Amino acid sequence: MPSILKEKIQGPVAWKGIDLAKDDSWIYYLSEKTIADLESALFYVKQKGLKAPDFNKEDFPIPDLSDEIANFIDELENGRGFLLIRGLPIEKYTDEEASIIYWGLGVHLGIPVTQNAKGDLLGHVVDQGLDINDSNVRGYQTNAHLPFHPDGSDVVGLLSLRKAKTGGYSSIVSSIAVYNEILDRYPEYLGILYLPYFLDRRGEETSGESPVYSSPVFSYYQGKLSCRYNRGYVESAQAKTGRYLSKVETEAYDLIDSLLYDENMHIDMMMEPGDMQFVNNYTVLHSRTVYEDFEEPERKRHLLRLWLTMPNGREIAPDFAMFIDEKTGKAGRGGIPVREKTAGGIAEKMK
Repeated sequence: MPSILKEKIQGPVAWKGIDLAKDDSWIYYLSEKTIADLESALFYVKQKGLKAPDFNKEDFPIPDLSDEIANFIDELENGRGFLLIRGLPIEKYTDEEASIIYWGLGVHLGIPVTQNAKGDLLGHVVDQGLDINDSNVRGYQTNAHLPFHPDGSDVVGLLSLRKAKTGGYSSIVSSIAVYNEILDRYPEYLGILYLPYFLDRRGEETSGESPVYSSPVFSYYQGKLSCRYNRGYVESAQAKTGRYLSKVETEAYDLIDSLLYDENMHIDMMMEPGDMQFVNNYTVLHSRTVYEDFEEPERKRHLLRLWLTMPNGREIAPDFAMFIDEKTGKAGRGGIPVREKTAGGIAEKMK
């Protein structure tokens, strides 16, 4: 049986949206000096003829920002679990220059991992006109409302290049605060939420791999509580496995949804062009409202995305892992196995 945490978690990680709405201390505003340092590193990368994502942190020197970087890393794992960094003058840069700055900051925060079976390390969140109801389509390829969910890495980051004509608000919620509410008011459901359930891989499985994987909603391991909840992926997995939620499991999931969408629990924000958001996928769930885009391709909503493995990332319980790392035998830190075309067919590897 899994270890079930029976005490409420205190501290900044258990924040509620109603409290953050009264205080903007969670927004980090870039100083002129920090922007100048980032632009100096951008110039260095361009002088070397490099582009994102084909360079490392040594190619993007920002030594004067080491303390700020360390604070960001600590805040993501030991603080609130998210960052909103505001003030990058995006209008000054081409999309390529913005991607260099964003990638450069990202490789100082952690190690980028692959976001899909194509091996993308720097993702593009753009509506491709696809249908979210297709179980092989992922949400970032559509303009649909995305229910609260985590991504498949320690941390997910977004940089807004352009926002939509209307809509497209980002919402985040502390899954730790949600846990506290369940423990305090509905503890009879906790045992169910520590049991494994199926999640859809949404067409990202490698050759011969199951189209679903299993994970509990909550995992308490080595003194830290983690959450993985994606109602949409649970429901699409049911059609692929024939295994449907029981009445009591459905009640437990409905309870989570009611807490996630409680206006006192989550906080909504419009990511303005130049805003960077980083979220710990184990302690914070994120969502997006439906949006309407501009017709002109060059004006469409466009965000860049990073999935990062963090240097101070927590240990993951084996039953909570998306995969087991073949090199270490430990629970994998995230990323999607890459399919590569070879002379002999399709070979899979993890970058």
